[in-house]
Order: sequence, then structure tokens, then C-alpha cells
Amino acid sequence: MAASPLLVTDPALPASESTALPASGRCVEAVNITKIFDTEQGPVRALDGVSFRVGAGERIGILGANGAGKSTLIRILSGIMTPTSGEVRRDLRLSWPLALGGAFEGELTGYDNVRFLTGLYNLPFRETYDYVQDFSELGRFMRVPVRFYSDGMRMRLAFALSLAMEFECYLIDEVILVGDRRFQLKCHDELFGRRKHCGMIMAVHSAHTVKEYCQSALILKGGRGRVLHDLKLATRIYGDL
Repeated sequence: MAASPLLVTDPALPASESTALPASGRCVEAVNITKIFDTEQGPVRALDGVSFRVGAGERIGILGANGAGKSTLIRILSGIMTPTSGEVRRDLRLSWPLALGGAFEGELTGYDNVRFLTGLYNLPFRETYDYVQDFSELGRFMRVPVRFYSDGMRMRLAFALSLAMEFECYLIDEVILVGDRRFQLKCHDELFGRRKHCGMIMAVHSAHTVKEYCQSALILKGGRGRVLHDLKLATRIYGDL
């Protein structure tokens, strides 16, 4: 496919489009994030000087082709992975990647994982547990070791725990909705309805999702990034990647 005249590395883009928020105010900020992986074929630069800001109540969508660095960036923002250079400033209470089920201790039950995390985050256990049990709909499986959970059950537990923590900014990596259609609607209402005041950083494949829920988009290509507030323009560029 021919290169778009408005690729994210194009210096002709207006300077105002590269700044997500004013310098003031509490926010989550990525500052010149670079990530280099050492491979058998040599070093691979997955991210190359990516910067953006998201304030309270702001929603930004991260768009890019497969391998553009979306998941790597989300993992760096959450602290699961460290950048080669650059830094992440977290002035807002930032979630782990929503629906990330791999972080649980497999030998512990759902109940014990909730107890551990509420202690870690200094939250009331009983109130949090009741919410997680009700929202996840795991029932008796809350007393079963997590290593016996299916992927869907793990994601339900992680999703419910993420919401119970009352984070100020949520990280979403591809999986926005989990479970059957009824449960998907429940997740949608909770995330985009009751928590519409929260910030969100969404790494997704769907430009339609970004247009519907976000105020800006970070386009990734070849490890480089550019923030655009014109979502029609962002959709057009993404379609040409």
C-alpha cells in the first residue's frame, strides 16, 4: 500500500496535534519512551521516543498495526515492563491492564487473591470481595485455586478487581469486554457509564471504538508515535498503515 502523506512521522502535522493536554494538572504522562529488545537477529526498537499525556477524565486510544508496539507501551505504562529509556509519570491512580489475568497467584483461590490485593492497596476486604464476587459471577469458584480457572474466568476476576479498586485511570489492552453477550453489556455499562469520569488509555484495533469513546488518538508506526485530536484524521491515517 502506498505511504500516506499524513504518516505519524510527518513533521508537517500541526504542533498542536502532538500535545494531548496542557502542562498543568494531574495526569499520566509518558516521556520519550524507548524500548529496545535484544533478539537473535539483533536489537529491535519496539518504541522510539513516544510521548503523550492523559489527564483525569481524558480518554486516548492507541492505534497501530500488529507489532506497532501497542501492548508493549501498555505494559510499560503499567510498570509490568521497564523502558530502555524515558519515564512514566503517574500522578493518577493507574490500573493494571484491564482483564489481565496472568498476574494472579495460581495456587491461591480467587478469595485469597482478593484478600492479598486489598491488603496491598489498603482497601476494605469484605466490601471489595462482595463487589468482585457479585460482578464476576464466579460463585463457588471464588474458593477454587486460580490455576484451575479458564482464561475467561481469570479475565472476569481481573476485570472485577480492576473496577473494585476505583482507579483514576484505566489501562485497556485489546480486551475491553469479556464473557457472553449479557456479561459484555454489564462490563460496558460499568466501564463507560458509571466510570465515565475516569481517564482511560485504550490499545485497540478498532478505530470505531476510539472515535466513539476517546477524545484523542495516539498513532503508532515503526515505534514512533503522534497524538491527534482530530479523530477523523486519525482514522484515515490508521486506515493507510
